[in-house]
Amino acid sequence: MNTNELIRNTLSRRTFLSGAGTAAAATLIGCADNGTITLPAVTSFTDNDILNFALNLEYAEAEFYMRAATGSGLSAADAGTGAGTVTGGTKIPNVTPAQQNFLNEIAYTEQQHVRLLRSALGSAAVSRPNIDLTGGFAGVVTAANSISSSLPSIPTTFSPFANFDSFLIGAENFEDVGATAYNGAAPLLSPAAIAAGLLAAAAGIMAAEAYHAGYLRTQLIGNAITQGTTAYPYPLYANRVGLLRQALSGATTETPLAGFLAAPATIANVGISTIVPADSNAIAFHRNTDQVLHIAYGTFSTTGGTTPAAGVAQGGFFPNGFNGNIKVTQS
Repeated sequence: MNTNELIRNTLSRRTFLSGAGTAAAATLIGCADNGTITLPAVTSFTDNDILNFALNLEYAEAEFYMRAATGSGLSAADAGTGAGTVTGGTKIPNVTPAQQNFLNEIAYTEQQHVRLLRSALGSAAVSRPNIDLTGGFAGVVTAANSISSSLPSIPTTFSPFANFDSFLIGAENFEDVGATAYNGAAPLLSPAAIAAGLLAAAAGIMAAEAYHAGYLRTQLIGNAITQGTTAYPYPLYANRVGLLRQALSGATTETPLAGFLAAPATIANVGISTIVPADSNAIAFHRNTDQVLHIAYGTFSTTGGTTPAAGVAQGGFFPNGFNGNIKVTQS
């Protein structure tokens, strides 16, 4: 039995994020600094709901990477019937052969994630929502620059499609969100779903996202080490975006990418994250669906404010919201 068949066998189960599932999962995720296991509050959704939630994210990632690599996005067959439009995104100019190879590989990976989820969901798969890459990144820059910080502001002319270095910032944002989203959902699976292979599939996608994020962080940091952050400020720009993600998700789920600039006193108390965004126990951060939605929509509440709130249904990269049942924030 292949992975798609294994996943498809679990789609009718309705306790994926039920209260019982949450209680069981509390022993598996979210080590706090004091060693206590904690878990963000979740709402009960079906397997279809969760997979479609992930599919929305994969649509956005695939469109971003495929356009950066080739100038074109998903095929009509991969986008679904009545798919929404995609605004923005052009092929990155003046890349080296090695950079183009990376763009091609990461674009292919995200395309395959879309195809896997659509195949697993079958007729239950939602189509691609409206995606706004231009407005989404413009909103990220404006909001990130509004965060109080000594970090340099991101140029208002920033576009992740302008050059490969700018692409690294946009890609790092997508990958860190993707990795934490899968980390937040995968351990909530029931024993039946685990036995059916859904956990292995979700963990495999999370690992692919983490591999991507590791490469992106390494490139940003390596270039800054060799050139200095005055000549190469991109890791500092990425830090600003990280601070925004933290503010939007309403939790301490980020650690500075440019932390290598502050030498730790001892290796036992690093307190920074150059490679792995993790808590003090070196456990990678997780985000629940609400936190992910706030980041994807790029807004705190429908009436403004400085903290995440319920009722956010659209914005940012998703001008009309997600497709599916998980599309409005609950807190």
